[in-house]
Amino acid sequence: MASPSSPATERTVTIVLADDHHVVRSGLRLLLDGEPAFDVVAEAGDADAALSEVIGRAPSVLVLDLNMPGATAPLDAIPRIRELAPGTAIVILTMQDDPSFARHALRAGALGYVLKDCADGELVDAVRAAAAGETYVAPRLGAKLVAADAASRRAAQELTARELEVLRLIALGHTNAEIGALLRISVRTVESHRLHIQRKLRRATRAELVGYAIERGLLDR
Repeated sequence: MASPSSPATERTVTIVLADDHHVVRSGLRLLLDGEPAFDVVAEAGDADAALSEVIGRAPSVLVLDLNMPGATAPLDAIPRIRELAPGTAIVILTMQDDPSFARHALRAGALGYVLKDCADGELVDAVRAAAAGETYVAPRLGAKLVAADAASRRAAQELTARELEVLRLIALGHTNAEIGALLRISVRTVESHRLHIQRKLRRATRAELVGYAIERGLLDR
């Protein structure tokens, strides 16, 4: 009779690999298939093909490269994949070590974020964690995320009351002209406030400002 910890009693973790480089996929497949409880069931060369494989096979985990060509950007595909295949956990595998990319991927629904140059030592752990419903972030990025979040909190304390109100209205979808009319200030002043907010929070895009506003509960006011 097999013991509880033997491979025979482990649930098989089925995996779809999505990377646009065949050589990379071959190496990853060799790495993952070397684990007794792992089974790579399909490969894909772009995000659309990955989505098709996930829908058709319902794997435990999708390993998704962030930098693939195609009609759909991998980062944009994450919410769609989560919607159509909620039982499939997503692990991002990328060269992007910018904390903002990791933050975006995790917010979009990914459970894992692994850097390609550390894949040999971390991908197996990330896939195993994701299959169990747990989050895994590359240790090298973890410290950067903590530091970035701390800097963001400090910056938020420096926002003026007017800047907080402008940020809230931006997050609610108002244009600069609409914000100016609501606050009875010029469009140029709105643009100046917005620039100061972006610099203080280190958020370059509207989507990043919206995400920050939601996190801080500004839309609940």
